[in-house]
Parts: sequence; structure tokens; C-alpha cells
Amino acid sequence: MMHASNDNPVLDNPRLAELTSWDAPWSGLRAVVAGIGVSGFAAADTLIELGALVTVLDSRDTERNRQSADTLKIVGASDVVLGPGAMTSVPDVAGARPDVVITSPGFPPTHPLLAAAREEGIQIWGDVELAWRVNRRAGRKTPEWVCITGTNGKTTTVGMTASILQAAGLKAVAVGNVGTPILDALRDPVEYDVLAVELSSFQLHWTHSVSPLASVVLNVAQDHVDWHGNFENYRADKSRVYENTRVACVYNAEQDGAEELVEEADVLEGCRAVGFTTQTPGLSMVGVVDDLLVDRAFVAERITTAAEIGSIEDTGSIPTRHIVANALAAAALARAAGVSPEAVRDGLRAHRPGEHRIQLVAESDGVRWINDSKATNPHAAQASLSAFDSVVWIAGGLSKGVTYDTLVERNAGRLRAVVVIGTDDAALLDALSRLAPDVPVLAATPGQGGTAPDDSGIDPTDGHAVMRRAVRLAREHAEPKDTVLMAPAAASMDQFADYADRGNAFMHVVHEELGF
Repeated sequence: MMHASNDNPVLDNPRLAELTSWDAPWSGLRAVVAGIGVSGFAAADTLIELGALVTVLDSRDTERNRQSADTLKIVGASDVVLGPGAMTSVPDVAGARPDVVITSPGFPPTHPLLAAAREEGIQIWGDVELAWRVNRRAGRKTPEWVCITGTNGKTTTVGMTASILQAAGLKAVAVGNVGTPILDALRDPVEYDVLAVELSSFQLHWTHSVSPLASVVLNVAQDHVDWHGNFENYRADKSRVYENTRVACVYNAEQDGAEELVEEADVLEGCRAVGFTTQTPGLSMVGVVDDLLVDRAFVAERITTAAEIGSIEDTGSIPTRHIVANALAAAALARAAGVSPEAVRDGLRAHRPGEHRIQLVAESDGVRWINDSKATNPHAAQASLSAFDSVVWIAGGLSKGVTYDTLVERNAGRLRAVVVIGTDDAALLDALSRLAPDVPVLAATPGQGGTAPDDSGIDPTDGHAVMRRAVRLAREHAEPKDTVLMAPAAASMDQFADYADRGNAFMHVVHEELGF
């Protein structure tokens, strides 16, 4: 199995080696929890419930964090330290050095606290590693895990997977990077049969012992290079999802190198490689024949026959190629868990996609308006752009160190115009000027390149004002049968709270401007 680096070695700590169930001897364990956000709070709360001695650190001294700190102190935290200097070094916990540091996903390996822990030889876990270690609990059903990662499509696929499992009559829920901490699900009064676990590369970097029933890497493209240091490290962390998989490693048969990640993984004996493709499937694959989704992996006579598991129409109102691919990956994971072909079909039909992913906002004067704010990198934007013939593209934001040449070159012929938002768009503007020189580029953000004049009345960091200008510029240039596509290919935090805030701003302005 490839590993990104030696940032996170599994250290020989007999105390930690014993901690493999809820009922293990957690009492007295000294733990530092880095971050008091959703995952950090869940980790600290769980450890306190288990009897561990817990110190929580967060560099942000906000009202929300102070409220969380008060709650954790009430339930028994040893200490909670907030403020700019809170995470510069590893503190003692209850008067002695900690046994483990539990990190929230957003902190990179180079963070001073984590670097100091590594230098001292203190084991570092993510909240996912902690969740796996308390997954078994006496007197309760132990849920199976099916794990999903990839540069794009994770949230859609995890939702589809949970829906299919539920259609089969199983108690299942989508957890992890999708928003609900795994630890919260494990402490829920509901005893789940299966957890559909969305995992980011950040979370996977800090896992050691997770052993899922089935796992998938949906795709790998440039993203989060700033966090991982380089693309090779990012790819290696994604591949960790396959480690210790027991039944099926699902891979994207249409992506070069995807099967190699499975071949290099240290899986359990009997685990199979199962491909998914939007084309005719080969042996041990799921795929598409005519307009049908078919399974040639989990049927007894797969050499000569395939099982129908649904249709393209079952995957959603706008069944783009990547949405169909997500549905096939979800089907493979659920089939590995033993569900019937009928449950796959019923689960896909019942699935309701979340907002901000290829979301139809409005149609007016022959123009379709699509919100794909979740397209936070070029790979995701490519999936959107390729689904439409003539596009006024709203793009830009925090680039996260990626390049845009391939994206622009592939789609130059379908661009009516590009409206640029964001404050970090130099790479995008450069690619557009070189590779799509005939496409009008319009600046919605003051100070950016493009042909639209700056408006001194707009603050470049006021995302909602910038979005209003972007929508007006797009409306001026869109023609009947065009799609105005807000697929930024960049992160949002320069002008918005997050991608949802950006998407909501787009939808709100579109509805106002069009009179809906």
C-alpha cells in the first residue's frame, strides 16, 4: 500500500494497541483534541464519556467555540484552551504527557501542533480512526462500514449508497465528511446495520486501522495540493481507503491508474476488485448497456450474464455522465453488502440529491441556470461543463494551487462567455487568455482581469455583491438554448462562508433578477 509520507507512522504504543472497542480500557487515557469544530467536539465528547482525560485546543476564540468549550468543561474535559497561541505546542494533560493527539481534518501535517507531536513520538489519530476503534460495543449491533472517497462525487455517492441500503430494508445512514460525525452515529440510540462513510483525503491521512466491508476511490484529480504538498501525496492518501477492505475494492475503470491503487493495497484475503464504467462493463464490473445499469460482478453467472440494477433515468433529473458513474459506484458498494438488484433501482429512485451539485435553479427566455457551487476544483467543473453544449460560465475563487489549462482547453469550444468571480483568479485568467482567446472574459470582482469595468462601489470580498454583478453580466451575454453554469472550479472562502453560501447567493440573485 502506498503511503503519502512518514508523517503518520503507526507507533509501537501498547496502551493504544488495546483500544479496539468501546469497552476497551479507555479510562485514564490522556488525549489532546485539536479543534473544537463538529468533528473535534464529537471526538472530545466521546473520549470524555469513555473516561479519558481530555484537553481541547483551538486557535479560534469565537462565541461559538466558547459555548462548545463550556459544554465540554461541564461534561468533564480536563482543560479547553482557545486563542491564537493555543496550538503552537503539545500541552500536558492532567499533569502528564498525552498518549495520543486527535486531530480535526482541516489541520495539515505541517501544523505546528502536529509536527511537535510527531517529533515527540506521540501517535496522531483522526476522528475517523477513533470512531473505528469504538465501532464494536458490547450489547449493540456492530455496523458495517462502506467507505467512499474521491476528488469529486463523494457526497452524491454516499447519499445514493445510503438510499440503496435503506431501500433494502437496512438501517443505514450517511456519515463522515458529509456532515454527520461517525462518532455521533455510533452513539445514536438507533443501532445501524451499515454506515455509508464519506472520507476526505484529510481524514484518510490520519487513519491506521479502519477495515471496511467495501470501499471506493471515485476519481483522483488535482486538488488540495496546498494541504498535501504535492499530487502524489494526495493520491496516496486517497488510496488509503482500500487498506484492510474485506469484500470489494471498487474502482473507476475509466480512469488511468485507478486499478493500480487496488492492486497496491493491502486488503484482506478474499477481497475482490470491482470496476465501474459508464460504458459496457467487462467481467467483475458494473456498467451501462443501452440505457440500463447492469451488474457483471455480483451475479453467479457473471461470465455469460448480467443483472439489470436500474436505468439511467433512475439516477436523477439531469443524468450527466458523472452522476451515472456515481450511481454505479454506489450500486457496487451496496451489492457488496448483499442488497438485491431491485433495492439498487428503488434506492436510486428514492435518492434526493443535495443542493449545489448540478442543481437546476431556473429556466427563463430559453436559458437554463445551473448551480454547481460544489465544483470546487477543475475536475468537478469539467464534469459539469462537459454536460452542456453552450455555456456562460461563472467561475473563480481560491485556486488551492491547481492549474486550469486542461479544463479551459477541453471546453473552450462550448464557452459563450466567462464571468470571473473570486480574488485568486490569476491562474484561471491566464489559461483563458492563452487557450480561449476568443471567448469574452468578464470581471465580476473589481480589480480582476476581463473586459467589464471595475465598479468602485463593490467590495471585492463581498461575495453577495459580486455574485449579483456576475448574474447580471451572465444574463446580458446568455442566448436562448444557453446554460448559465456557476461551477467555480475553486474554493469559496475568499468571498463566502463556504460553497453552500456561494450557491445560495447565486440562487437568491437568479430568482430576484429573473422575477421568480
